[in-house]
Amino acid sequence: MAKRRSSNKVSVERARGGQGWVLVHPRDVLECAEDLEEVRAMIAAGEAEVAIDELRWLVETCPEMIEAHYLLGKLAVEATGDVPLGRGHFGFGYQLGQRALAKGCRPTPLTALHPANRPFFDAGRGLAWCLAELGKRDMALEVLEHLLTCDPTDPLGLGGWVDEIRTAGAPIVELGGFVLPPRDEED
Repeated sequence: MAKRRSSNKVSVERARGGQGWVLVHPRDVLECAEDLEEVRAMIAAGEAEVAIDELRWLVETCPEMIEAHYLLGKLAVEATGDVPLGRGHFGFGYQLGQRALAKGCRPTPLTALHPANRPFFDAGRGLAWCLAELGKRDMALEVLEHLLTCDPTDPLGLGGWVDEIRTAGAPIVELGGFVLPPRDEED
């Protein structure tokens, strides 16, 4: 069931081709797209602090801008090494998408590679990574499993990551008392 667009909240509607669903971003988010391009250029130029300031302004202006929250999380982790702060930013972006999906009766599939959906998936992946780094494996798995439910085709390769988190490097195969360790990449 497609939900009507909200002027100030992320929502979800059936894709134009009828094959799946897409997140619909509020008008103010779309109007700030040029500002987001400038932020990407700042990041590419190594101007993390200026980019962070601009992103903070963007989320004040457009609190529903999932991609700005994702980029703030990415910069928190990569530029400052602050995993808890990254978790907060990634988590906020991920929650925006989750709320829209819940209001839309959790329609699937929500294609991960669709440009309107990708920031939600990126925020979710960032959140799962931070949770795993913080020792919150069950929470990380919950996020990844939700993303896989949204797009079961798994174009981002999340299924392998789920297996990796579940095993936490432990041996994964037992044969009659013999334990085979995971294979090295070089084998």
